[in-house]
Amino acid sequence: MTAISSNQESLRSDAQDLKLIRLTWPIFLELFLFMLMGSVDTLMLSSVSDNAVSGVGAANQIISIAILVLEVIGHGAAIVVAQYIGSKKLTEAAQVTGNAITLNLAVGLILSVIFLVFGGHLLSLLNIQGEIYDYARSYISIVGGGIFLQALINALAATIRTHGYTKETMYVSVFMNVIHVVGNYALIFGHFGLPKLGVEGAAISTVGSRFICLLIFFWLLYRVSEVRVDFEYYIKLSKHFIGKILRIGIPSAMESMVYHSCQLVFTLYVTYLGAEAMATKQYAGNISSYIYLFSMAIGMGTSIIVGRLVGARRKDDAYKRVFDSVKWALLATIVIDVIIIIFRVPLMGIFTDNPEIIRLGAQVLLLSLVLETGRTCNIVIIGSLRAAGDAKFPVYMGLISMVCMSLPLGYLLVFQLNLGLAGVWLAIAADEWTRAVIMYFRWKSRAWEKHELVEHDEEEAGAQPVPAV
Repeated sequence: MTAISSNQESLRSDAQDLKLIRLTWPIFLELFLFMLMGSVDTLMLSSVSDNAVSGVGAANQIISIAILVLEVIGHGAAIVVAQYIGSKKLTEAAQVTGNAITLNLAVGLILSVIFLVFGGHLLSLLNIQGEIYDYARSYISIVGGGIFLQALINALAATIRTHGYTKETMYVSVFMNVIHVVGNYALIFGHFGLPKLGVEGAAISTVGSRFICLLIFFWLLYRVSEVRVDFEYYIKLSKHFIGKILRIGIPSAMESMVYHSCQLVFTLYVTYLGAEAMATKQYAGNISSYIYLFSMAIGMGTSIIVGRLVGARRKDDAYKRVFDSVKWALLATIVIDVIIIIFRVPLMGIFTDNPEIIRLGAQVLLLSLVLETGRTCNIVIIGSLRAAGDAKFPVYMGLISMVCMSLPLGYLLVFQLNLGLAGVWLAIAADEWTRAVIMYFRWKSRAWEKHELVEHDEEEAGAQPVPAV
């Protein structure tokens, strides 16, 4: 009994150290930097030509789907590792980490070969032609061919964050982005005695910065892990552990794919509204992404804590933690949203001087207060359901709400009621709030408690739960 009490005290100490704000602010800065670097990339390539920007954008649309596939393993492994850490089964956590890294590498190598061999065919399916095709083909061959590096980075970064070292992953990401920008400057424009390579230079810079980042992440993994990831954990794959990873990862990826597919359909709706509506959707969407950035950070931090608490059999604490996180995320979203609404006209003016696009953008940004509050609830609660092992329920509800409700509703609002772009925003908001209400009651029902991923022996099962922190 003394051993059990000692173990419980250790778990309680871990949770006390793992504060949400300490986890969240580095994730927020990392996500913000990622978005900012995307803007810098576009700005640098725009000096080459508009076709260069279009070609890289088309290639990245395909590459982003591959990265989504890679997140199946990285995301699933992070949740399984979190629960094992919470239950103090650190050897199992190390085994899951090794298996996940090898599995992601295998998938990444397959994707790299696909991009190298079939990259041109994939671009042709998007009807990419002429000079844009040449730029896109060059970029997808280099960046897509090196996608296995991103596969390893995904698995390592997710695991390191799960150990609570979000600040360290942020530092690595900052360093990687600095290298990427310097590499872009040198290779796109031909500075520091290097050749002027344009789009190829941007691609080489991307792969090079990822390779350096990967080496640092491997070094960091062996600094933060309480139990060393032995070499045998990489080569001896366990059906038991891989099954748990995929049990979380596959439903999570399916939900993301359904969501992105629905967004493509909404984009199709907008194409019928004209070029100005298309441009407005792009600009307003970019501005909106900064509204839910903080919610994403809170959601990721909360899922780490929930995974640990569920693994430690502290389900009451996990239950309360999620509702507290939703309150903070909603507060942050509302504050940021109100600021953007106040300055919506000058913000749209940064992107364009077309008065009709500015008018349409200002109109839909007013609706963001309805849309983003619902999205915020989903980001936090769905992430927590996955962290607790309840990954399939959000997928089923997403299919019903997104496919069966929001797409038909969007068609009705856009084309039958002639609400235009505002109809798309309202349809997405209806989906977000429908799922938000359902997820709220799912968490409140505590049905997620039946989906725990870690097995506990009789001695652990008989232990009294540790009091809430």
